[in-house]
Amino acid sequence: MPSFAEPTAPNTNVQKIPARPASGVRRPSREEALEAVRTLIRWAGDDPGREGLLGTPDRVVRSYGEFFSGYGEDPVALLQRTFEEMDGYDEIVMLKDIRFESHCEHHIAPIIGKVHIAYLPNNRVVGISKLARLVEVYAKRLQIQEKMTAQIANTLDEVLQPKGVAVMIEAAHQCMTTRGVHKPGVSLVTSRMLGLFRTDPTTRREVLSMIGTPAGGNGDYA
Repeated sequence: MPSFAEPTAPNTNVQKIPARPASGVRRPSREEALEAVRTLIRWAGDDPGREGLLGTPDRVVRSYGEFFSGYGEDPVALLQRTFEEMDGYDEIVMLKDIRFESHCEHHIAPIIGKVHIAYLPNNRVVGISKLARLVEVYAKRLQIQEKMTAQIANTLDEVLQPKGVAVMIEAAHQCMTTRGVHKPGVSLVTSRMLGLFRTDPTTRREVLSMIGTPAGGNGDYA
């Protein structure tokens, strides 16, 4: 079973703040956000005024700005620059093992996992770094894995209009490993297949074979 908890080097230059809240929702001021963290600390039973917690509200607010920076980015605009010089290449393009960190919308607990993206080009391709950025845009929002899987696939299909799109995500959800049922070592696997990956069994088997067997399963996803 793959491990999703590997530590990564912190990006000390990042301090992103979501550009806009959901439609119709007033975005609180920074001071309101700081006071909300202080309230939660008091609710947990501690004193936000003690030395060890004085800087915590500021750190939490800055962390939220990074965790949820995806609300301020347009995933469609991200994929607009494409390339048509392919020398006739018409086989599967795949980017595997794109590590991501997200937060579940039910408990705001971490979701840590990997995304595999594949598409069959239809006269144009996109830079591979843009595939990883597409994952980041949707991961940096409050999510459920099923919706995130569909969002990545649907956006890629809408912008590139390829012959097929396949997205598979395998992830560990801390909302069920550190609370609730307390079941560590469990991975959720979701997939979305569009175009030929959905309608052509041979093409579907080919892309699944390239992805490999997720989460130690038997590989029978066709």
